[in-house]
Amino acid sequence: MPNRPPPLQTLRAFEATARLLSMALAAGELNLTPGAVSRQIQTLEEDLGVALFRRMTRRIALTEEGMALHQVVSRALAELSREAERLRSRDATPRLTISTSVSFASKWFAPRLHRLIARLPDVDIRLEVSDLNVDLSDGRVDAALRYGTGRYPGTASERILDETMSPVCSPDYRSRMGGLTAPAELARCTLLHEQRVLHDDSTLPNWERWFAAAGVAGARGRGPTLSHGSLTIEAALRGEGVALGRSVLVAEDLVAGRLVEPFPRVRLPAGRGYDLVHRPNEDSDTRIAALRRWLKQEVAAFLNATGGGR
Repeated sequence: MPNRPPPLQTLRAFEATARLLSMALAAGELNLTPGAVSRQIQTLEEDLGVALFRRMTRRIALTEEGMALHQVVSRALAELSREAERLRSRDATPRLTISTSVSFASKWFAPRLHRLIARLPDVDIRLEVSDLNVDLSDGRVDAALRYGTGRYPGTASERILDETMSPVCSPDYRSRMGGLTAPAELARCTLLHEQRVLHDDSTLPNWERWFAAAGVAGARGRGPTLSHGSLTIEAALRGEGVALGRSVLVAEDLVAGRLVEPFPRVRLPAGRGYDLVHRPNEDSDTRIAALRRWLKQEVAAFLNATGGGR
């Protein structure tokens, strides 16, 4: 007997139930009754000869076989959805949906977006801003500009910008604090902190590490914490304190004189950078290729204008 896949309706019922871990929720999503979903899953289990769920009193859980199958089925259904969308939109305007973080969008990407739109006049470009790493496998987002270590399992990625961190403040604030001629003087300043909720704090630069690198023993970085790096920069621009500025986000403000860097010799490697991330095997996609070329040109111009991004 030739190899045959299970019926598609059983796989759809299984994928929704495995993702939601609820037959009732899966039934609602698929516009079926819970009983119909249960029968589809039972049919699939009988066809495969394995149990896909462990059924407990008030909940269900995937078996090892179920977890393995769910990974395969979710990828396959996502690929089918992407191909169906491609076929449906052959006569429609091509779309390029890009995801990036709040701080990078506000301080770097969004001010340059009009040039990408001009470069690709026949493409409908959409920008989604979120600090959560979106799932590229579902086809909703085509490419992401992520801030991280460069390791994103199941994707293809390319580093576009590295980053360092060092104190920055407004010229007026530096004058009010007596000029800030020695790193130890920062201990009496209001120090602005970026909240770290999505990354491993143990590997990220912070005020304590900067003071240690500057040879200031026992200094404590006291001051308010803001949710995004862009917010700490805005507070520094208003003269509210000193931010441990991320080089990519503060470079243009430094060139324009809106911010100053009191101690440029003490810069900490961020250990992270900005990466272009997309689904594997999509290097030949004309939209991704155009985005990559545009990014390289923008980064080169940025580094040239800012002296290498500091």
